[in-house]
Amino acid sequence: MIPRRQLLIGLCVAVTVDAFAPPIIAATRYAQHPTTTSHNMMPMSDVLQNTIMNLDQLNNSILTMDQAAAETLAGPFFGLSLFPYLAFLYFLNLPQNETPKGVTVGFATCLLFVFLTIPAAIGAKVWYGVSLADSDWLHGSAESLLTVTNLVTVIAFRQALSCKEQEMDGKGATMPESMVSYRPMVNLVGGLTALAGLTAFVPGLMGAEVHTPYLNGFMDIPFQLSARHPEPENALTVACWIIHISSLVEWLVAMGFCWRWADVSNNPKWRGLTWGLLPLHSSGITACTYHLFYNSIPVLVPLQAMLTCFGNTTAMFAAYRIAVSNGWMSPWGDILALNEEDSSNENTQEEDSQSLVGFEDLGDALATDNDWTFIAKLFTGCAVASYVVKYGELWFDFPFESELYLSLAFIFIPSLLNSFKWWKRSQDPTFDGWF
Repeated sequence: MIPRRQLLIGLCVAVTVDAFAPPIIAATRYAQHPTTTSHNMMPMSDVLQNTIMNLDQLNNSILTMDQAAAETLAGPFFGLSLFPYLAFLYFLNLPQNETPKGVTVGFATCLLFVFLTIPAAIGAKVWYGVSLADSDWLHGSAESLLTVTNLVTVIAFRQALSCKEQEMDGKGATMPESMVSYRPMVNLVGGLTALAGLTAFVPGLMGAEVHTPYLNGFMDIPFQLSARHPEPENALTVACWIIHISSLVEWLVAMGFCWRWADVSNNPKWRGLTWGLLPLHSSGITACTYHLFYNSIPVLVPLQAMLTCFGNTTAMFAAYRIAVSNGWMSPWGDILALNEEDSSNENTQEEDSQSLVGFEDLGDALATDNDWTFIAKLFTGCAVASYVVKYGELWFDFPFESELYLSLAFIFIPSLLNSFKWWKRSQDPTFDGWF
């Protein structure tokens, strides 16, 4: 008898993964009933039994998927995700949208992260025979570029929002150069990328080994703790955890800034971009969950790839809606059947510009800080969280088993709560969150 939870998980993923199920499943179906026609129908009980058997095979293939199969499955999704992201950048940067130039640079820097991660992944495989996630010094250096992407986006958005909101309050405000020029944020990206490159080149020249800690583990606690479980060799260092957690937090802040930009630009379609970025945040949660379980659940790799591809598509769609609402006319005709003419009837202003209470509100809560103190406070909070995650696992002996269902809960419960929070906020402008 199939356990209930295996049947449920099989039903949940069957639609998505069925096309990638092992060929033996399809071959078995044909071999068992090669001549089934309308005059030779299987009994319903046999149909149900075969369906459960195939779902069980699919479920087992997911649970037993190895790293090589996971990377093979993820590859096409990561490759395909590039095209909607390029379209997202195109729509976002259209002059009709008046998107701050620095924000465009921030989002575009993600391409730098993607392309520079490729040689790092190849190096991990060629030099050590492991995936990028299992070589901390290469992994941290590559992932730091994602933090650069999100940080530049947040800083540019923050500067533009501060200027616009001061103008709305009738205060004199000097327009930051990052609103009208790409140059300031391009320079910032160049400097931070060079710094990230040093964290890879220096260890490489010094003969780093597969598990050499990122930044030599200078933030890790140097003495042996009385932990209930020894730490696996592929565990992330504190510095590498800071990169991952800060990327999640920065992305939430950027989503909150998109929501606020709808007010200052008097265009509610910008809130749609917040929704469009949600799957990408779930993709980031998936990556962190994968590392939380010490990279022992390979199926999370293609799951992250699918969320990335889907999220890039929803972000593209949201940017397209913004462009159309601002009067952009497609040179290819009506790409999508959208009724944008009645957008003026939407509620474009929120009562008292209330905002949510959460990480996405850090930009609002720290609005009086300058850029440097804002960054310092953000990374300090992420550092505290990183110590809790890294050493909390050792102290509480959790989680060292490859629990797929628990890992899925870690991914989808926060994602659903995040989605519900934004939905509630869109229905009730006075909603302040739960904490």
